[in-house]
Amino acid sequence: MSSQCTQIARPMLSEQRRKTLGNMYSLVGTHSAVKLCRWQKSMLRGRGGCYKWTMYGIRSHQCMEATPSMACANKCTFCWRLNTNPTATEWKWDIDDPEKLVEGMVTQHKALVHEAKGMAGVQLEAAAEAMQPKHCALSLVGEPIIYPRINEFLHKLHKEGISTFLVNNGQFPEAIDAVAPVTQLYLSVDGPTREIMKELDRPVFPDFWERFNRSVVGMSKKRFRRVFRLTMVEHINMEDAHVEHYKRIFEEGCPHFIELKMLTPAFSGRKTPLRIKNVPTFDRLVKFAKKLCDATGDGATYHLACAHKHSGCLLLARKEFRIEGKWHTWIDFDRFNSLVLDEEKKHSIDAMDYLLPTPDWALYGAQEDEGFDPQQIRHITTKRKKHLESVSAAADSIPVNNSTS
Repeated sequence: MSSQCTQIARPMLSEQRRKTLGNMYSLVGTHSAVKLCRWQKSMLRGRGGCYKWTMYGIRSHQCMEATPSMACANKCTFCWRLNTNPTATEWKWDIDDPEKLVEGMVTQHKALVHEAKGMAGVQLEAAAEAMQPKHCALSLVGEPIIYPRINEFLHKLHKEGISTFLVNNGQFPEAIDAVAPVTQLYLSVDGPTREIMKELDRPVFPDFWERFNRSVVGMSKKRFRRVFRLTMVEHINMEDAHVEHYKRIFEEGCPHFIELKMLTPAFSGRKTPLRIKNVPTFDRLVKFAKKLCDATGDGATYHLACAHKHSGCLLLARKEFRIEGKWHTWIDFDRFNSLVLDEEKKHSIDAMDYLLPTPDWALYGAQEDEGFDPQQIRHITTKRKKHLESVSAAADSIPVNNSTS
């Protein structure tokens, strides 16, 4: 008998953690979860979708927000998930079957949609569509890419006709190297320097910066769509001095798209150093985005293509996605699905293989409320109405000088 003890796998979540997390998510198996987000509920009522609808054509009410791993190697200060999930540097738990996970996620998602049908204003057609998820945002909580059977899990989603949007935080470069084609692969770029990343992400790995930089290189080798996602925090990671650091990361990683997302102001009762002063204005976000465009590559490599003002999100796109004068940031999901299920073609999928033109209403500067679908009905809360009325009244009270010089 070997003197070396064999480690016995255990469930990822203790009973106490399951109870805590079960109040926030619909748990699936021993390490996974799904949840309905506010934008899914919004689009069910015809009140507009999220920035993914504006920028990529993802129908918000048919998007299943999920994760196959609730564990993460970071404890980000801006994470709205409260950091109640476990942290780890490796997988050391039971491994649920990927097919059963997908089946369980879809079942739970449908149950959540069924409950949401009781909300006032839900449109019957949208509710029926929502019962058939077509997209999966693997960004709910944790680090999905470390699930040991992630490629089988992704394949099962694709077989079900569900597109995949996989977010990773750059702490597992080997997993990035090994991941199979997905509809869109994200890398979170929260800190342009070691010091800022440590401050914002609170990583568990001591060599987190080296791991992140290996992930940047790994991302550059993927031919399918890749996105660098920046959560912008005023006074911390969006100073002019940081532009050159972002430039280095962008030029090394060569993402097809760069998302700039304003910090979400959800700090009440939270153990985080961030405050409302750290939430940038939309105008400030735009100015910083333009500086990044001017600095990177030849100054014309990236352009400000799309905006979703409501969620404070901008999309920078590489110039090759502007074809014959028109942006093509939307995704041909049927085309991608046919490619990824073809054994001969799936490993050579290129980002340019599954494009669709971006509608004019989604483009930056196309309208005052950038990124709001005109076929949806804008809902303004009572609080927002009062704010707009007070602003209008203040403007009307300013005397107008009609004299001529």
